[in-house]
Amino acid sequence: METKFFHSVTLDKDACKGCINCIKRCPTEAIRVRGGKAKILSDRCIDCGECIRVCPHHAKKPIFDSMEMLDNYKYKIALPAPALYGQFNNLDDIDIVLGALIKLGFDDVFEVAKAAEMVSDATRKMLSEGHLERPVISSACPVVTRLIRVRFPDLISKVLPMLAPVEIAARMAKKHAVEALGYKPDEVGAFFISPCPAKVTAVKMPLGTRKSVIDGVLAISDLYPKLILAMKDVAASPKEMVSVGRMGVGWGSSGGEAYALLNDRYLAADGIENVIKVLEDLEDQKYSDLDFVELNACSAGCVGGVLTVENPYIAKAKLKRIRKYLPVSCNRIGDNIPAYVKFDTPLEYEPVMELDPDVSVAMAKLSELQKIASTFQGIDCGACGAPSCKALAEDVVRGYATPDDCIFRLKTHMREIASSLAQIEGHIPLSFKGGDGTGGSSNDI
Repeated sequence: METKFFHSVTLDKDACKGCINCIKRCPTEAIRVRGGKAKILSDRCIDCGECIRVCPHHAKKPIFDSMEMLDNYKYKIALPAPALYGQFNNLDDIDIVLGALIKLGFDDVFEVAKAAEMVSDATRKMLSEGHLERPVISSACPVVTRLIRVRFPDLISKVLPMLAPVEIAARMAKKHAVEALGYKPDEVGAFFISPCPAKVTAVKMPLGTRKSVIDGVLAISDLYPKLILAMKDVAASPKEMVSVGRMGVGWGSSGGEAYALLNDRYLAADGIENVIKVLEDLEDQKYSDLDFVELNACSAGCVGGVLTVENPYIAKAKLKRIRKYLPVSCNRIGDNIPAYVKFDTPLEYEPVMELDPDVSVAMAKLSELQKIASTFQGIDCGACGAPSCKALAEDVVRGYATPDDCIFRLKTHMREIASSLAQIEGHIPLSFKGGDGTGGSSNDI
């Protein structure tokens, strides 16, 4: 079936061994194992990268851009994620990292943390105005936003209608390059240095806006060795480049965005399984006393992305150390919130979980699904290649599988067949088996 979705998580079938690690951990049940190989269901995948994290054979791979893309632009702008600063040992001066980016070939650096502080300021203003449906859910993590869009449609109205800091950073940086420096728009390239592949998807298929202005997404893990070498030559930074405070850098780990709101009526959760539990509780209206909910698909926040190199909890501790030497905040949005930081395209429900667009047909299929599922063992072993017995029943209803893909059901059928053969064997006349009862032909000598 043709797909309308772009994905930054791909499958290397040659490396896949057909194990079921990935199908058990996928939050949207987007993976099946068929014919000894995994298969990603494109319409359900949200590019969280969880399968990349758990695959022991490295068969799931992230897509990201290469440094060669810089050659396509006259003026290159680096957009480092706050999580980048937590990857280095004994770093106490962010300027060293920013200076190293310049040495790698970038003409300018615009910290995503700077835009993050502006988003925090804008969020505080929007919350104080009282027009948002509470509790407000952060829109910063593209995985969470896509998860809500396909699995929790009732929560779409609670998502903060504000673009992610990286998108705002790219817009501001490009505007400066064009208006202040005189470059043509197509001569300026903005490149996000990302901790996760979901940001690649967010650029190719953005949510909340019709088109992203980001030109490329580079992986922290890919740039890390180059940065380490370049940082040795900029130990003494020629000028102060850093323009962010604790609030902006704090966005790199879980709880940082919520902390920057200066409001204790919040909840912050990280790790995709915990995120799903919180979303389910929000759907059941269990958190009516909260103002804000920060959710990060990766453990420990963005520092836990699969494109990072450091242990996420160590990186989180490193960010905390770096923040200690910074002012509280260096950037504000201003008295009026500009239009370019807000959604210009509403989030829409993507009904990939529906059995059929026709409600009556969907109800009939649901009834059939439940009937089929009741014939399975209900132990969710995954041996059939589906993550659960219910998922297999759904695959049967959709026409992607058969009930006998369940090994327990197949085993029962094999026993029934063996028993029937044994009964038939007992009623076969002796002359049909051979004169001596051994089954040989009557012509045998």
